[in-house]
This record gives sequence, C-alpha cells and structure tokens, in this order.
Amino acid sequence: MKSIDEDIKNGTFQKVYLLYGEETYLKKQYKNKLKQALSKPDDTMNAAFFEGKDINPGEIIDLAETMPFFADRRLIMLENSGVFKSANDELAAYMKEIAETTCFVFVEEEVDKRNKMFKAVKEAGRIVEFPRQTEAILTQWILARLKRENKKITQSVLQLFLTKTGNDMENIDRELEKLFCYTLEKEVITAEDVEAVCVTQTTGKIFDMVNAIAEKKQKQALDLYYDLLALKEPPMRILFLIARQFQILLQVKELSGHGYDNKFIASKAGIPEFTVRRNQAQARSFSKEQLREAVGDCVQSEEDVKTGNMNDRMAVELLIVKYSAK
Repeated sequence: MKSIDEDIKNGTFQKVYLLYGEETYLKKQYKNKLKQALSKPDDTMNAAFFEGKDINPGEIIDLAETMPFFADRRLIMLENSGVFKSANDELAAYMKEIAETTCFVFVEEEVDKRNKMFKAVKEAGRIVEFPRQTEAILTQWILARLKRENKKITQSVLQLFLTKTGNDMENIDRELEKLFCYTLEKEVITAEDVEAVCVTQTTGKIFDMVNAIAEKKQKQALDLYYDLLALKEPPMRILFLIARQFQILLQVKELSGHGYDNKFIASKAGIPEFTVRRNQAQARSFSKEQLREAVGDCVQSEEDVKTGNMNDRMAVELLIVKYSAK
C-alpha cells in the first residue's frame, strides 16, 4: 500500500497494477486513489472500465495500443476479470510490451500465483495484496475515525464493538457510521450504545450459541439457533459454522497447551488475533476429547442429512440439544 502511495506522490506510475485480497474496503480505497491519479473525472476518452469475466483480450490490447487523446496516458481498469485464475496467454504475453502511454489496473478477489498472468504482472508492474488487517491496525484506524468525530471509547467497549463487527473493514465502517449517528450529542461511546445499534455478525451468533452450549444453557442455545433460522440462515450453513467453531476451539486449546502466543495461534486457527482470548476462555469449558467428538458429530450430522436419514433443521437441533444437556 505504501508503494502505491509513493507512486502517486512522485507521479511515477507502473505500467500495470494488480490489487487483490480479502479486504474489500482497502482495495476499493486504493482502486479509487489510482483512478483519480491516473485520469481526470470527466475524461471518458482516455479511461476505460471493465467488470466481470466476459472480456475480449484482443479488444483490450487494441485499446491499450491506442494513443491517448490530449492526455499523458490511457487508463484501463478491469475488475473481477478472472484472468488470474484461468489461462489467458494473449493478455499475459502483452504485459511484457504494454505501450508507454497505457496503464492497466486489475482489481481481483482471488488470484492463482502460479498463473501466467500473475507472473507476467509481477515482472511488468506492481502487485499489492490486501489481507484482513491485524487487531493493532484496526484499533489505530478506529481510534483515528473516533478522533475525527470528537468521540472517545474505552478499550473494553472497543473490544465489544470488534466482537460484533468482526475484522471486515467495510462492515466496521458501516457500524461506526451508525454509532456516530446514534451518539450525535455524546462524547463517550458506551457498551449500551454498541449493543443498541451494532449488528452481531452470524459468526458472532454462532460463538454465542457454542458459549451457551458450553455453559449448558440449552434454552439460550436453541433460541439463538431459532434466531438464525428466522434470519434465513440455512441449517446446513449453521451446521458448518458450528463445526468450524468446534474445530477452532480444538486448535486453540492444543496450541495454547503448547505455549504458543496469540499471534501464532490466530494465524494457525485462521481467526483474528483479538478473538483468541475469547476462544481460549470458551475452549476451557471442553476437554480435547469432547471437542474431537463434537467435530465428529457435526460430520455425522451432515452425512445423515445428505443420505436422507434426517432433515437438516432437526439434525442441527439434535446436535445442539446433545451438547447443551446438563
């Protein structure tokens, strides 16, 4: 990201950029930065935008070879083209001979680093990955946003906010805007404010459900399940998320037992670092054997549904009842 900022600051641009990764918010921010730096807002003659996999490589190359009209360069921006996941020899070959007056910007969700196009862009220009951000970076970003709005928040309330939003910056941005509107006349954002307006993501509800199961609060666990069904969450997706949570708890328990730090545990378990402590606390309610059995039962429940031995809604309900029984 810093490299793109430097290019814009110095006005020395690469012939091709590839922006990819899970963090949509940052990817969109840098796509717009490059767009504004490489073309004027009203210049429709020298800027072309394509979206989707239905692109014609020959047409793109012809356009790239066309001299810009009363401008320094021609911008060609392609989003979610899929060319970094499939074979596209023609476009990959052209990356080595892009016209001096043309700049390509690719914005993709997924890429294959073994792909010819990926390797060609790596040689010809700049590749920037936008992964999910760490807790430290998210905290800095949120605190900066709060400062601009003359708002304050305690560490515990910030942690509550993050447990509800997860680490998706687009979602955090939406929930912050809601909080700012709700606390218009207040300086300090409280836990009550967060609870009042911030929506808990599905994964958060699954965590709460497994927590209720661990504490043998069967009614609460079932109520959370019915809430998810009311939100039109398919039972099989709920089953997948329950299985995933039990798998995370097993990994966290085993890694914690070996003395690994939270950063290492987060990377191995595939979870945000700020959720490690919560998962460690939840994992203490189960033995390793119980967690392995729970994961196995989730797999069996899926098999029962797929073979027609049980309907999906009942399979998940029985699983919840079994592990939340006192």
